[in-house]
Amino acid sequence: MAEMQIRKTYRDINPELLHDQVRDFVQKYGATLDKAHLQTYSLPGASAHMVRSTLTFKIRAKQEQAEKECIRVHIIGSAVGETKMMLDIDDELFPQAKVSALEGDLDFIFGSFEVKPPKK
Repeated sequence: MAEMQIRKTYRDINPELLHDQVRDFVQKYGATLDKAHLQTYSLPGASAHMVRSTLTFKIRAKQEQAEKECIRVHIIGSAVGETKMMLDIDDELFPQAKVSALEGDLDFIFGSFEVKPPKK
C-alpha cells in the first residue's frame, strides 16, 4: 500500500462541520463511507468541548475485487481554537488527481480558516 498523508490545522472552525464536509467531499470522488465515529468531550471548567472524529472510506480497486480502505480521516479540535485534521490516503486506490481535487475543495471552503506553517 502506497500511503501519503495530508495534515491541516484550522482555527475557529466547528470540527463537526469539518467532519461532515470532508465526508461529503471524499464521497464526491467515488469513495464509499465505511465507518464514521464522532465523539464529544467536555473540557474541565469550561463550557467548550473537544470533538474527536474518525472517518474511513473504501473504494473498489478492480471490478472483480472487494472494496479496500483508501482514506482514513482523523479530526480533533474545538470550535474555539485549533482543529487538526490528518488524512491517510492510499494513493494507489485514490489517485493523485483525486487527491488534488479533494485538496482544492478543502482549500476553497476552509482555506480562510487554515493556519499556515511559518515560512523558513
